[in-house]
Amino acid sequence: MKSKVKLVQTDATHADFRYLVQQLDEDLAARYGAQQDFYGQFNALATIKQVIVAYQDESPIACGAIKAFDEQAMEVKRMFVASTHRSLGIASQVLVALEDWARTLGYQHCVLQLADNQAEALRLYEKNGYQRISNFGPYIGDESSICMQKSL
Repeated sequence: MKSKVKLVQTDATHADFRYLVQQLDEDLAARYGAQQDFYGQFNALATIKQVIVAYQDESPIACGAIKAFDEQAMEVKRMFVASTHRSLGIASQVLVALEDWARTLGYQHCVLQLADNQAEALRLYEKNGYQRISNFGPYIGDESSICMQKSL
């Protein structure tokens, strides 16, 4: 059963988004250690203009963002759900809202990158229609990266 949440469109300056991203970064650092330093450089908040923050009972519980990848695609970034709210369908709600926003902005695809040992994220994206593609940009040649795309 999907949890009822309130989704808010904002940008990367939003305090609740920054709070959730801090939790995300701590989670990723704990999972990947020094390896996360490589990926962290591609997640600068200054380049992110479209953000969704999910709330339950006025508390921020999840987030995600998109940023322009090229003229036709937006890249999904900074997806996170607080550990207390996982497996409730909230990540899918955030992802669909991001895709709808990208479509409204005139984009035809969403792309993303994740680490090959993020099984839960891989399941999320596959369940939502993303398919593996060749690694792009800084992930070319990175065997621990999986890149995916979905037509909107």
